Amino acid sequence: MTSLSLLLFLLLSLSLSAAAHDGPPPSQDLIHSSCLQASYPSLCIRTLSSYSGAVNTPQDLAQATLSVSLSLARDLSRYLSNSSVNLRQASKRQRVAVDDCVEQIGDSVEELSNTLGLLRHLPYGDRRSFRLQMSNAQTWVSAALTNEDTCLDGFKEVDGEVKFDVKKRISKVAKATSNALYMINRLNVGTPAGRKKLAAP
Repeated sequence: MTSLSLLLFLLLSLSLSAAAHDGPPPSQDLIHSSCLQASYPSLCIRTLSSYSGAVNTPQDLAQATLSVSLSLARDLSRYLSNSSVNLRQASKRQRVAVDDCVEQIGDSVEELSNTLGLLRHLPYGDRRSFRLQMSNAQTWVSAALTNEDTCLDGFKEVDGEVKFDVKKRISKVAKATSNALYMINRLNVGTPAGRKKLAAP
């Protein structure tokens, strides 16, 4: 009886110990806690869920949100280019709005791509260079967001089915870019320590 009680006690202890450590991995904690203050928290958490295994530092997080924004912007750019070709019978206002968006979103793609490349090579050993690079990143992503907002504004006076489809797509890109800008601003506020890994639990 004593042996059985001891065995049950050990099994219970192991179960409690496992339960105590059975929480989300640190990377998921970082994503969730960081996204809570983003411009669009739900979109932030949802779009970064696939990056949970690769996000271990604030720099990783900024790169991941930027990658999401860039991917959506590229998809939108392709969609707009195809729409421009297929709108030959549409109103002049529709064609102008789409053509303007093709150029604006193309600029956004370039700005986001340049920023992602910059974030991958931040000079952490040089505080002054770090601040300069982060300032460039903020400027480029802000410009990308402005282009996306301008594209969206161009459809205010446009009617038809294409308006609602394009506006929905542009809005999602702009929200993702806004989240990316938040993460970059957050990385810049702290000291150049974005490569620091999460503390062990």
